[in-house]
Amino acid sequence: MFNDLSAFAFLYFCSMKNKKTLVLGASTKPDRYAYKAIEMLVDKGHSTLAIGQNAGEVAGIKIQTKAIPLKNIDTVTLYLNALRQRDYYNYIIEAKPKRVIFNPGTENPELYQLLKANGIGVEVACTLVLLTTNQY
Repeated sequence: MFNDLSAFAFLYFCSMKNKKTLVLGASTKPDRYAYKAIEMLVDKGHSTLAIGQNAGEVAGIKIQTKAIPLKNIDTVTLYLNALRQRDYYNYIIEAKPKRVIFNPGTENPELYQLLKANGIGVEVACTLVLLTTNQY
């Protein structure tokens, strides 16, 4: 289909999209998956916002401790258990992301239903795996 690898590479990189992402449940602890997700999102060129229990900074991204105004969010990736997610139901729905990723340990059928009823995609997946395998 392509006569040379450079044409394929050009088309591949043009098809990659910066997906503005909110990491909900962000952490400044390097051993946490939320921390690793922020690092990888930034490394892969995605605009990243973060909300967590404690203020701080990861990979140049400031972690906010309160809800912040959201515009044009593509993805919300969750690192909060189902009980802690309840405080954010309306916030997530009002942000109108294209999808919400439920990382391992964050599964929540109640929120799945609310999101789907509002036309928001639900993915039960691992953000780190999606980024690593270029499926994000």
